Amino acid sequence: MQGIKQGQWIPSIYYLSIALAILFIAIIVNPSASADNDPNASDPVKIMQAKYAAVEPQLKQNQFNRPLVLESAEIDNRLKGDIYAVINYPIATVTSGLNNPEHWCDIMHLHINTKYCHVIKNPSSNTTATALRIYIGKKVPEDLADATRVEFNYQLPTATSDYLQVKLNADEGPLGTNDYRIILEAVAVSKTKTFMHLTYSYSASLTGRIAMQTYLATVGHGKVGFTVIGRKADGQPDYISGVRGLMERNTMRYYLAIDSYLSAANSAQDTQLEKRLLSWYSATEKYPRQLHELEQSDYVEMKRAEYVRQQAVH
Repeated sequence: MQGIKQGQWIPSIYYLSIALAILFIAIIVNPSASADNDPNASDPVKIMQAKYAAVEPQLKQNQFNRPLVLESAEIDNRLKGDIYAVINYPIATVTSGLNNPEHWCDIMHLHINTKYCHVIKNPSSNTTATALRIYIGKKVPEDLADATRVEFNYQLPTATSDYLQVKLNADEGPLGTNDYRIILEAVAVSKTKTFMHLTYSYSASLTGRIAMQTYLATVGHGKVGFTVIGRKADGQPDYISGVRGLMERNTMRYYLAIDSYLSAANSAQDTQLEKRLLSWYSATEKYPRQLHELEQSDYVEMKRAEYVRQQAVH
């Protein structure tokens, strides 16, 4: 090579290798050093704004007929669903609606599998934290004794004028599942609209995976999610199924519950429950292939009864 005399090539490569190794070690020892050059790395508002810009084309054109992107993943024994959406409420409305654990009980109640929800202090973790005591069961009326109790610790890490973050987590869940995490982030994109990111995830033990596979082979047979993985012979979309399909359905149900709660939040107090129930049911019926379970009258009657029960049972 021109400029390098005979005998110099090997030492040059040697010293270059040493320099690169030192740089690599420095990055491992202090990984934040490279992040220091990115002013957005620790700013949640800017991170959310960057994500909004990245998914904006998908928000404008997608299968949902609303500004929404749904993603799911299965890594080892963990399942995860993410929804990115623009909702038609100012950030102040979103914050005031979602920064209260009582409101989250009203949200969780809308999910078809939620049989009961109550806010408790000093939960089983023996701390002063706030938790939501939730019973999860079948998609039909059910006694609490037959449902599974799950306690979600409630945290409100950040609630400012332009950014909200809420975290719910539970150690144990139904059917051998564990390490539940629900994380919501929201940031304003205009005076009347908010960009929201909802994450729903959990892990499953071997027992849990067997239980889920049994469900998918029996009661859940033929159920699908929202991700299109191909086309059938007749040209119709072929949707993802299995545990990822299950994850996508439940992530969507929780998102629609949040949206339905916010849509009724400014209504008269005595009308809010009915408006939430009808809004959630109507929203789910826009995706009947994935979410239809009951007729409207059956869903509303069941939820009215469950709401009355959770006011009386603590």
